[in-house]
Amino acid sequence: MSQPRIWFNGELVAYEDATIHVLSHVVHYGSSVFEGIRAYDTDRGPAIFRLEEHMRRLVDSAKIHRMDLGYSVDTLSEAVVETVAASGLASCYIRPVSFRGHGPMGVNPLKNPVHTAIAVWEWGAYLGAEAMEQGVDVQVSSWNRPAPNTLPAMAKAGGNYLGGSLIKMEAIKNGFSEGIALSVDGLLSEGSGENLFVIRDGVIATPPQTLSILPGITRDSVMRIARDRGYEVIERSLPREALYLADELFFTGTAAEVTPIRSVDHYTIGSGARGPITAELQAAYFEALRDTANPHGWLTFVSDAAQRAEAA
Repeated sequence: MSQPRIWFNGELVAYEDATIHVLSHVVHYGSSVFEGIRAYDTDRGPAIFRLEEHMRRLVDSAKIHRMDLGYSVDTLSEAVVETVAASGLASCYIRPVSFRGHGPMGVNPLKNPVHTAIAVWEWGAYLGAEAMEQGVDVQVSSWNRPAPNTLPAMAKAGGNYLGGSLIKMEAIKNGFSEGIALSVDGLLSEGSGENLFVIRDGVIATPPQTLSILPGITRDSVMRIARDRGYEVIERSLPREALYLADELFFTGTAAEVTPIRSVDHYTIGSGARGPITAELQAAYFEALRDTANPHGWLTFVSDAAQRAEAA
């Protein structure tokens, strides 16, 4: 079976033709920004979750890194719809990426061209299907997140994820599924590629953006769902030991969705399985992903968007 085509600099090309030069700036210096988005199978066909917000964050990330994409949020959103529609996939993971290409070598990237690509593929539960119910075992990583004003955490940039790779590899080598990073001050930050939530006495807490976290779109969605259901949700600094004393813990992210944490550093969290509040929020989140009534306005239905584009 052939791979879905890739949107590359304004046109759909064959999977094998979406290539770059080995001397591209991104290969040597990590100069890329990207997004992770999911399209879900619904009764109205594929629906893309919070497409505009993801594309706005891509443009924002590029602006922080002085990358002129040459595309508006609307144009990029239309390109995502076109790519998903052409794939024929009922559900998929979507990866838009903008990067600096082949040009002058050296740290200065200002004269290197900027390219944009959008790829899609089938991808199940990031931390394993069983993890969604049973939870995962994690460790506090020996690697910290960068201090503020070193690498901009608000940008979803390729180079930022070198740290995430170190966190993830360390955890895997030590027999865990994932790692949790601390800030430079020893406060809770986030996972290798997920935001973190801590529940104690019914209050849901999550680290603030000032602790070098990526302001996750799934994080925002879950916070809004929790508040709609009457929970107190706060952003505050949390010490490491808050993990061990939590009633429930969970990760959020486009790939991870809502994944419970059952242990940290061999401390059992709650009952050692998905807790009741996590289960409630997880169910509500998945319901929002496939609710064709679209009460939050979070879904872009590919068939509807494609028809509008054709009519225009």
